[in-house]
Amino acid sequence: MNAAPPYFAQWESAALVAEFLAGRDAATDPLWAASGAESPAEYARWAHHLCGMACLRMALAVRGEHHRIHDLRRAVQALGGYVEEPDGEIRGLIYAGAVAWLQSRGIAARIVLDEPMPALAPGQLYIASVHATIRTPEVAPPRRGGHLVLVFGTDGEGRLRFHNPSGHDEATRRDARLRAEDFQRYHAERGILIGP
Repeated sequence: MNAAPPYFAQWESAALVAEFLAGRDAATDPLWAASGAESPAEYARWAHHLCGMACLRMALAVRGEHHRIHDLRRAVQALGGYVEEPDGEIRGLIYAGAVAWLQSRGIAARIVLDEPMPALAPGQLYIASVHATIRTPEVAPPRRGGHLVLVFGTDGEGRLRFHNPSGHDEATRRDARLRAEDFQRYHAERGILIGP
């Protein structure tokens, strides 16, 4: 069984994720400055949109690269990975921007569309589009997609192993595990495959 990648939540204080999901203002995160955000307001504005950057941060940490989440966000945004609409709405993660950034650094990556969960070769990681309710697998999702998790392998029982940037407790956060058929209930059959 492969070792799990380092874990990062999309908020700096992983222990507070349940509170942020319940409505606590992300600007009150005592660790906000470690994110690279310029202010608590910028941090709070982006926090719910950075699941993809948390996954990318984890994938890069496997390679020994360590990045602050907003540094990654700005670099990927510059290549179209996020769009800020005139009304202030944030669109993204737009996969093409993230793939372009990875490829510009010599890291193999491709967009996966309309495919079930790809089989991961050694060294590959998959940023999978799933519904956020994957953190409560006993609840049927209203639809698939809209949130991103990092899939990094399977366990001895054939269950998919993944890190969830918005897991609300340790069991749903790091090295969460689901049978492939259960994962598929949440999976939108799209994402980013990273690695050779």
